[in-house]
Amino acid sequence: MSIRSLFITLLFNAAVASFAQNSTAPDSPADDKHFTQYLTTSDFLSKVVNYKESREWKYLGTRPCVIDFYATWCGPCRAIAPSLEELAEEYQDKVTIYKVDVDKEKELAAVFGIRSIPTLLLVPMADQPQVIQGAYPKDALKELINVIVLGQKPQNLKMWQSQEEGTTQP
Repeated sequence: MSIRSLFITLLFNAAVASFAQNSTAPDSPADDKHFTQYLTTSDFLSKVVNYKESREWKYLGTRPCVIDFYATWCGPCRAIAPSLEELAEEYQDKVTIYKVDVDKEKELAAVFGIRSIPTLLLVPMADQPQVIQGAYPKDALKELINVIVLGQKPQNLKMWQSQEEGTTQP
């Protein structure tokens, strides 16, 4: 093996090791600094809706919620994870933000027809949930939570007008 090949191999191994060290999902449940809550299928059935007992949507929570259907390998999911965590802290007394790993909770992903991630289920207390797909910036997520989940008046009218015109991203 030439010196150049050895150097490239060592450089590659160092890069892989560095990536592996930093690639732990920012929303890993092992880290106790998180305000988001992880849901298993059984948690979902007791905290959100028991779809096995009834086909009718009957939210079981005590406050509105946002459910993030994600995967640890998904780049856009990882991109919005810090924003969701910040929003979970900011809204901790008003809104619960749950996370569902679609690779671990395949039944939930199938029941809700999750075909694209990230997918967020916005669940107000007294209304039907709404689904949004894609990686939205934090300010757009905050606006969606305020309007859809908490029932507040829109602050960013331009965002809502563009949605009415048929565009998908605020």
